[in-house]
Amino acid sequence: MLAVALALPLGGALLIPLLGRWPNLRESVTLLLSGGVFLVVGGLAGQVLSGGRPGLQLIEVLPGLFLAFELEPLGLLFALVASGLWILTSAYSIGYMRSHGEEHQTRYYAFFAVAIAGALGVAFARNMFTLFLFYEMLTLSTYPLVTHHGDERARRAGRVYLGVLLSTSIGLLLLAMLWTWQIAGTLEFRPGGILGGK
Repeated sequence: MLAVALALPLGGALLIPLLGRWPNLRESVTLLLSGGVFLVVGGLAGQVLSGGRPGLQLIEVLPGLFLAFELEPLGLLFALVASGLWILTSAYSIGYMRSHGEEHQTRYYAFFAVAIAGALGVAFARNMFTLFLFYEMLTLSTYPLVTHHGDERARRAGRVYLGVLLSTSIGLLLLAMLWTWQIAGTLEFRPGGILGGK
């Protein structure tokens, strides 16, 4: 089910641009996807709250370093909030953008779907590596949302946004990950912390 929750918004990000000529269909798909993701994540609640930890391991990047997901209670809460807000913000965005005749609406909905996938990847991350990748995905996919108006003020805000987020994530988080990997030999989240006993 974790794979479905991640695949729905990513699939939507590919489908939405194909529907750009049909705004009603594009927005219907956006609302259906947002509702579907919320239902899938909500469907995992019983398993997680009863002590289960649904997981998904995709690839081993380096020996002992995996692109992997595991859902625990706090991640479930974050995923429920993110997917629930996707429904509300989509409904609001449809009314707002149509009433203001906003340009690039299709691009907005497509990148919003990618951003939701990024937020879910952060919520589901089993280790710091996966969290880092999906955090960067979230950062890059929200840049077009920040600069949506396309004027100089929006572009300037986007440059500041990317500058702050990328410089801190690459300059601080990436270095901290490498240092943690060197000390602990793992980036896997575990009770007591990655550096427990180190």
